[in-house]
Amino acid sequence: MGKSQHLTQLGIYLIGGFQTYVMKALRNSQLSYQRVIRVLLNGNSTQRFVCLFLAGTFLSVAIAACSGSSSASKPDVKLRLVSYSVTKAAHDRIIPKFVEQWKKEHNQNVTFEQSYGGSGTQTAAVISGSQEADIVHLALPLDVSKIQQAGLIKSDWEIKAPRNGVVTRSVAAIVTREGNPKGIKTWEDLAKDDVKLIAANPKTSGIAIWEFLAMWGSVTQTGGEEATALDYVTKVYKNAPILTKDAREASDLFFQKGQGDVLINYENEVILAEQNGAKLPYVVPQVNISIDNPVTIVDKNVDKHGTREVAQAFVDFLYSTEAQREFAKLGYRSVNPTVSQEVVKQYPPIKTLFTSLDLGGWDQIQKKFFVDGAIFDKVQTAKKA
Repeated sequence: MGKSQHLTQLGIYLIGGFQTYVMKALRNSQLSYQRVIRVLLNGNSTQRFVCLFLAGTFLSVAIAACSGSSSASKPDVKLRLVSYSVTKAAHDRIIPKFVEQWKKEHNQNVTFEQSYGGSGTQTAAVISGSQEADIVHLALPLDVSKIQQAGLIKSDWEIKAPRNGVVTRSVAAIVTREGNPKGIKTWEDLAKDDVKLIAANPKTSGIAIWEFLAMWGSVTQTGGEEATALDYVTKVYKNAPILTKDAREASDLFFQKGQGDVLINYENEVILAEQNGAKLPYVVPQVNISIDNPVTIVDKNVDKHGTREVAQAFVDFLYSTEAQREFAKLGYRSVNPTVSQEVVKQYPPIKTLFTSLDLGGWDQIQKKFFVDGAIFDKVQTAKKA
């Protein structure tokens, strides 16, 4: 018989012996407990006292063992969050609060793998699989719809979510240089010949789509014809020599590198820039678009990673009063009614606030403005002429 066979037989012998020992110990414990019960029923007072003490000790040990087993730490879980560029500051504040709460309630550590970039670029990465997001927090519902159409998100995602899946809101803001030397006060002023605009690209950036729609709607939602709107946005984009890939890059060009006369950005991004020391004048146009930012789990990926429960809990947490207050501190317009009332005075009122539905809804918006050969491409072609 070889050495390995001897080791195998030894292992079997030891396992069998251990099993026999455990079974005997369990039987002895059971018999001892049964004897205690008999004494309690038939013994004298001294015997009963001793046996009560032993029975209590036995039960305490059993309960402690069960309790210790149920409260044991669970394996750590990692969530993959893919978001658009300007949300990082908010998530840096909110994620630690969620991690602490989940640990307290579930005795499990949660870590986050985070990715930030232009919403269109992030959407493409999730669809291609290069970003296996458990959760997406994107700049516009159109991007979530694209991921859903790719088969990664269930078709009823917005119906099941609070606020139709919209977790934060903002509006468009026009930022100028100190003293506003070009006298820019309205959307119409962006078409002036001597104005240089810093803007992002709608093909890669969520804010770029919102700002295009804001400018278009500033005409059509106040009684203007579409031909007038087309002429107007063409003039505006002729004033934009380059288009950045996302809102963050546009902000850096304007604030850090001093390029351009005017910047269109999220109101919350402008407020954040102020908080970081870049106090430049800006105006929130009285005709504006409701910028609705959605969040949802990516069904295919959470099922693959086994993270559905904790991912859904994080999405739900983003709607909580605690998380919405953090968003509000950074200039987002809250979707939580309690927080909205708390911070209503910190935002300028909007006279005419229109939505994506007023422009036909996202399917029509995509086909009309942003697919290859649609209105935006025609504007770009006219810009180069």
